[in-house]
Amino acid sequence: MALAIFDLDETLVAGDSASLFCSYLKARGLADEEYIRRDAVMMELYNNEQLSMNEYVEFLVEPVLGLHSDEIDALLPDFISDYIRPRIYPEGRALLQALKAEGHRPLIISATVTFIVKAVAHELGVEDVLAIDLVKNDDGYYTGAIDGIPSFREGKVQRLAIWCEEQNEALTDALFHSDSINDLALLEQVPNPVATNPDTKLSEIASQRGWCTLNWQLTETEAPTLTL
Repeated sequence: MALAIFDLDETLVAGDSASLFCSYLKARGLADEEYIRRDAVMMELYNNEQLSMNEYVEFLVEPVLGLHSDEIDALLPDFISDYIRPRIYPEGRALLQALKAEGHRPLIISATVTFIVKAVAHELGVEDVLAIDLVKNDDGYYTGAIDGIPSFREGKVQRLAIWCEEQNEALTDALFHSDSINDLALLEQVPNPVATNPDTKLSEIASQRGWCTLNWQLTETEAPTLTL
């Protein structure tokens, strides 16, 4: 069956998982208020298609560079439980389950770092992930540098093409769900683009091109209040 490709942040999750991880680090005493402020500035750049992903990733991992990658992984179950699980759109979770039952192969492709995306994908029951890989030194510590092509904007197209060749997959009848204008290049590559919780720019393009559009919501009881 066809590939069922999903962006992660604001598509399957009501929020940005990297920003939520920043808030989690602050709550754990590993980051401060200035770190949260800097994240907000960079997220504004992202929304305006002006973000340098190399700079953002270097910023994101600053508070955990002193932790071994195994120690970072050990933080993730609590992060998923408290910050991600309550923000997963029920419609997204149900759609993933339905597509898997129909024989589709789900793939999450995200411009968030791999250790976060893999943890969220595990929560969603998705095995295949393309995300931003990080350089790790011989002792198992992240350096803050990106390893290879970042899965961001046109990089998502490149990473997906490489993955399809390695996996002997094709984009025939593939779906791609995304909320972001930053994913326009990949949305234009697939036969079935789906603007899912689209931002203003993507919503306008989807309307002009007659793309399917989905808008999901959390109920009041599901939507958590973030405590910083």
